[in-house]
Amino acid sequence: MSATRFTRALLRLPGRNFAAGISTGAGGAPTFESTRAQHARYLAALQSLGLATRMLPADERFPDGTFVEDTAIATAHGAIITRPGAASRAGEPEAIALALAGDFSTLAYIESPGTVDGGDICETDAEVIIGISHRTNEEGAAQLGRWLAGIGIASVTVDIRYCTGLLHLKSGLAYLGEGRLALAPGLPDWPVLKAYEPVVLAPEERYAANCVRINDRVLVADDYPHFVDTLVRLGYEPLPLPMSEFAKMDGGLSCLSVRY
Repeated sequence: MSATRFTRALLRLPGRNFAAGISTGAGGAPTFESTRAQHARYLAALQSLGLATRMLPADERFPDGTFVEDTAIATAHGAIITRPGAASRAGEPEAIALALAGDFSTLAYIESPGTVDGGDICETDAEVIIGISHRTNEEGAAQLGRWLAGIGIASVTVDIRYCTGLLHLKSGLAYLGEGRLALAPGLPDWPVLKAYEPVVLAPEERYAANCVRINDRVLVADDYPHFVDTLVRLGYEPLPLPMSEFAKMDGGLSCLSVRY
């Protein structure tokens, strides 16, 4: 399977109450105008890479709803609707399921008491790495693993619950293709990592670990020049994008779309 080739993406506009979402608040409150502008830049980047995009309208019942990645996992072989671990997000998957139903003959679902956030799921060319977190529990990971096995995809779990600064697995890890993983510094020495070439970020640039390889480019948050230089040196073509407003809400580049 190829974990870096995509033709479609599903997004949702941020609502005016985006700043009311779940956040540690460390970076201050985002402004609506800047959030929408950065989201538009993200959309344009996906379209420039050849992806057919679908934009759902803002739904102010769910301030975190623009982080659509947490609500579904889509692969070339099928899609599964998740069950987000935060109670305030419980209603988000319904609209995502309706939006994806036209592109997949069937949809699977994570069932209670399982919880899964898509931000804890990292697909590589060899397997899917599932993070057990405060949002994705063991039961949800087990259900997802069984579903993946049913469509011929291997999976492995890692426990990130005691990793300081990691809300989701992909807050600190991203697949770059060519057998490489971008890694935030200080991650545990999980056995699964030994199968990949590590690209470890500098401590002051750890936020940039949430990057996204899409076809021939790597989307990366801007203002992280050392990581950009590293990507160029390795032969990648980085595409820096402003992400400051989403970072204030503990979100990253991968959070803003379901790619398939």
